[in-house]
Amino acid sequence: MLSGYLGGKTFGEAFGSSKPWVLALHGWARSHADFVEVLGAKEGEQALDAIAVDLPGFGASPPPEAVWGAREYAAFLEPLLDEMAERIVIVGHSFGGRVAVEFAALSGDRVAALVLSGVPLVTAGRRPRPNARYRVVRSLAAAGIVSATRLEQARERYGSRDYREARGVMRGVLVRAVAEDYRATLALLRCPVELVWGEDDTAVPVDVAREATHSLVDGRLTVLPGVDHFVPTAAPGALRAATLLHRP
Repeated sequence: MLSGYLGGKTFGEAFGSSKPWVLALHGWARSHADFVEVLGAKEGEQALDAIAVDLPGFGASPPPEAVWGAREYAAFLEPLLDEMAERIVIVGHSFGGRVAVEFAALSGDRVAALVLSGVPLVTAGRRPRPNARYRVVRSLAAAGIVSATRLEQARERYGSRDYREARGVMRGVLVRAVAEDYRATLALLRCPVELVWGEDDTAVPVDVAREATHSLVDGRLTVLPGVDHFVPTAAPGALRAATLLHRP
């Protein structure tokens, strides 16, 4: 059942019956529903005390009024700590993991651990080059030879599926997120960080996780054979187990 949080500015679902100690943040173009199997009651096990939110611009939550990066998303969500246990574990998948990293850096000792999966933590030098035809149009637009409308048409034609499907401010959020790199923020974290990765993740290959561990004070990587990018739905038990390891 959906509940409103932060004065109705965002929505999500609560699990369990006590004060939440888990905050779950979903990936791009996904929703809190990805975490039902991770957090909900299972045979012989109770539900985890948790909140899974729809990040602004996804699911039932309205988009932000301006283009946000992961840090602005984290700052927006930080007041949720008033409704949660003294120390929490944040589970973040893909885009939600970007926000989780910034949240942990912002909130310090309130975050007991991070559990991350499929997160583009280190992106510098890894972004594929845009289509050659798009690069030509972009150069011509920069020189004032073609119009902004022509440039936008090229973006629509040659951009990623996520870019083509994003609308309004969320397109700007996507562009900003893709350009962000979290090496410096990872180095600031003092909480344990569990990296739970699908071996067959082609969106964010496991090499990204391996590289990210070099920036972590306390990081551990678990690779899941036969699992793709969507770990919360493909291997919910693995995320649940990693989360329970750090129950405050």
